[in-house]
Amino acid sequence: MKSYIKEAIILAVAIICVGVCFYNACVDAKDKDRIVAVKGLSEREVNADYVIWPIAFKEAGDNLKQINSILDNKYKIIEKFLLDNGIEKSEFERSTTDIEDHSTNIYEAEKARTRYTATLVVTLATNKIEKAKAIMAKQGDLMNFGIGLSDNDYRYRKIFNFTKLNDIKPEMIEEATKNAELAAVKFANLSKSKLGKIKSASQGQFTIEDRDENTPFIKKIRVVTNIQYFLED
Repeated sequence: MKSYIKEAIILAVAIICVGVCFYNACVDAKDKDRIVAVKGLSEREVNADYVIWPIAFKEAGDNLKQINSILDNKYKIIEKFLLDNGIEKSEFERSTTDIEDHSTNIYEAEKARTRYTATLVVTLATNKIEKAKAIMAKQGDLMNFGIGLSDNDYRYRKIFNFTKLNDIKPEMIEEATKNAELAAVKFANLSKSKLGKIKSASQGQFTIEDRDENTPFIKKIRVVTNIQYFLED
């Protein structure tokens, strides 16, 4: 009889212990489910530090040899124009000449005034941003030499780049994380809770865009972090 009583007591204690553990686990799980998800933003405006400028010009005619000679002369003018304005020879390159024969196009053959249109591109690639901008402002001077640039063609648009993103990434990530934490703390205070540890965190991609259409040499850099925090009583 005593043996049964002893076993019953042991069983009862075991059941109580299991119940307590189960209760604590449930409470803990409930607490773990209390989270807040926030986003943190960091933005910068920076100046571009590299520019690619395709300087494109065309010549039309019926004689390829004559067209080629004119293009050569115009290239020399542009070459001198760049060198005189502080650009090194290593910072620009001449492309091969692109020849369009209108007689081979049934839609253009009757309308074309000349048989050939030739396009030559001189590509300037430099980190001398201010000098490049100054030259762009003076490109109208080339018209005095009969050189009209194809600026309206999307293929020859100016491209301003920012190449030092890695230099500012750490501080931008830190700022975005702090902003996320501030938002989480505010939410916790409003819900009369305390902010706990981070449950999960992810960093969005860095984006680099022109600030606006008129100033492509000023870039807006943006990154967003997504963080989940536990909330505690």
